Amino acid sequence: MIYLTRRERFSSAHRMFRPGLSDEENLLIYGKCSNPLWHGHNYVLKVTVRGEPDPEAGYFMNATRLREIIHEKVIVKLDHKNMNVETDFMAGKVATTENLAMAIWNELHAAVAAEGAQLHCVKVEETENNFVEYYG
Repeated sequence: MIYLTRRERFSSAHRMFRPGLSDEENLLIYGKCSNPLWHGHNYVLKVTVRGEPDPEAGYFMNATRLREIIHEKVIVKLDHKNMNVETDFMAGKVATTENLAMAIWNELHAAVAAEGAQLHCVKVEETENNFVEYYG
């Protein structure tokens, strides 16, 4: 089994909050990340796929095609956007890095499978100190 990882970057604003709670209650749960005026991050996204290389092609998935899928399904929907209000796959979710990683997985899974590869891991780095890995 071979693993291929593609790194991408995007900048997004978000607010971690639950709509049914007051600003004070959200502040207790999410701290400064519940700022009603939003805040943002420069995220790093790492998508790992796996498969068995085709003996003739020498690879199991074209890395350029993986980049295209990630851009089409994820980056254009998140980069320089407010993920709470502008990103369809985050609608109705608390904009945590955990929920973001799972939502990105769901966006990519079928498209990667259609290329004959398996999605292995989605890693979202919110800061240089905090990241989430999701394995489906």
